Amino acid sequence: MDYKVFYAEVADWIAQANQMAVGHGMQSEAFWKWVMDSTAAICEKYKNNKLVINQMVMLFLWLEDFYTAETKGNQYG
Repeated sequence: MDYKVFYAEVADWIAQANQMAVGHGMQSEAFWKWVMDSTAAICEKYKNNKLVINQMVMLFLWLEDFYTAETKGNQYG
């Protein structure tokens, strides 16, 4: 596995997640569907490599924490 390529894709995914959050709102079904679909696609692309799965789970949890803090009116980042 080319780790530089993978982590460049992770950085792109984070940028896309930010665009989706701005465009649809983190509270929207469209945003979370995109998160799930794109996360699954990346994991499948890398044949469900354990590092890839763990990285994408961490990013999902990061978004979930951000959403939870945002809905409670806290700053998070």
